[in-house]
Amino acid sequence: MRKLALFVGVVLAAFAGLAGAVELKEGQQYTVYRPAQPTETKGRIEVTEFFWYGCGHCFTLEPLLVKWAKKLPKDVAVRRVPAVFPGRDGAPGQWAPGAKLYYTLEIMGLLDKLHEDVFYAVQVDRIRLINDDQVLFDWMAKKGVDARKFADIYNSFAIQSRVRRSMQLSEAHGLDGVPALIVDGRYKPSSGAGASYGDTLVVVDQLIDMARKDRAANK
Repeated sequence: MRKLALFVGVVLAAFAGLAGAVELKEGQQYTVYRPAQPTETKGRIEVTEFFWYGCGHCFTLEPLLVKWAKKLPKDVAVRRVPAVFPGRDGAPGQWAPGAKLYYTLEIMGLLDKLHEDVFYAVQVDRIRLINDDQVLFDWMAKKGVDARKFADIYNSFAIQSRVRRSMQLSEAHGLDGVPALIVDGRYKPSSGAGASYGDTLVVVDQLIDMARKDRAANK
């Protein structure tokens, strides 16, 4: 089974030459949500990743994020949200199938097994998993998944509700693209010219420290 881990050796070059932590300035290295957006991870600092399976930049970030997340302290949790933007009619647009796919895997308990495979299939093999439902169902069957059960959940009202919630979250956070990382519903690292994803994660580490201090001050 081909995994994103195959790319770790190449992508880890993004960490090369990273400078140490620098003093962060609002409006330069990060922006602040006022008011802060609600989070769903109770009692822990939440790092929310907005992504889309059709996004090559998200695919590049994925192995870095997975490696980084394994070293996080216990008071920090990573939460993935498939980004969705509205179409011209106000309903979830062309990114909705990717969100439906993600949430179906989540409900079926298959994210750990197939999340990376989906990314690889879309980005490397160019399989139309997020463009053609029948292609998706056939691919799932080849992966040993009950395709009929998958299709039933994929087309269910519960999945539609989650997709609309993703669209609401994407709009509430004012996203102009993905990947996007949000720290504790309050801080968003800026994507400056020439910045690598390694640089961004260094900033995220510092924003986590800021969020931790915020929580301590508000106790």
